[in-house]
Amino acid sequence: MQHNKSTTNTTETGSALAAASTVQPPASARIIALANQKGGVGKTTTAINLATALAAVKKRVLLIDLDPQANATTGLGISHRIREQGTYSALIEGIPIQDLLCPSLVPHLDVLPATTNLLGAELELVSFATREQLLRRALMPLRSSYDYILIDCPPALGLLTLNALVGADSVLIPVQCEYYALEGLSQLMRTIERVRGLFNRALELQGILLTMYDRRNNLCDVVAEDVRHHFGAKVYTTPIPRNIRISEAPSHGKPVILYDTKCVGSKAYIELASEVLTQEKARLAAMKPHVTIAATDQTPHTLINKIIA
Repeated sequence: MQHNKSTTNTTETGSALAAASTVQPPASARIIALANQKGGVGKTTTAINLATALAAVKKRVLLIDLDPQANATTGLGISHRIREQGTYSALIEGIPIQDLLCPSLVPHLDVLPATTNLLGAELELVSFATREQLLRRALMPLRSSYDYILIDCPPALGLLTLNALVGADSVLIPVQCEYYALEGLSQLMRTIERVRGLFNRALELQGILLTMYDRRNNLCDVVAEDVRHHFGAKVYTTPIPRNIRISEAPSHGKPVILYDTKCVGSKAYIELASEVLTQEKARLAAMKPHVTIAATDQTPHTLINKIIA
């Protein structure tokens, strides 16, 4: 019964976002790494809810849990009992990813789960030749099977995150609205530049997402203004607010979009998904000028209204 309710909520979300999803699906998945070496910035929450919102518009989505804490796995209701193998087995043991996937409670969303074995992967990867290429090679057979592949990175700039950056097309960076945000962001941008120069010249900045935004706190506005000053249009218009429902959802094994579709946190993540879909439409149109982009007057706010109506 609970699954049926989740499916209903997903369908409602899909109706709301459909207007932003009118381009033909790409022949190859867009691989987006969600990375930030700072913990507690909303990275995993963003991975789970962005994946859910994209799946709601029937995009084929794969979420890869590359964090040994496995919060993206449990946050989608995948219990320890059904994930004996996962990311570790793909990277270290060479098992094909398609043999390790778990279906989620969200239609069109598959998960490569993390297991406790992943805790030792950083040390084991040191002995591998071309260790930074393992995830990229493992993902190649899957690119035609999905529209989006999202990688939830650990909160560190180690070999696991390096594998994600080498294997990704772009990086989405969640940034908490706090005093040291720009300092950590600058360090991550330097790492991205090094990866781009050494291993993955095509790596792009997908966007920067402001998280844990509280409009009552003047510091949040100052940080947001600084980040937008430095990165301009690369900063998403939508900030993710502090919201108790976002904090509660993981304990129920659900994305907040399914836990409480009408809360402000859900609305923000749906707006973010609309922005990502619009980005992809523009990117594909630039690559293929003959592709017709359907005109629409559906802004993220009107899409939200359809969900809560």
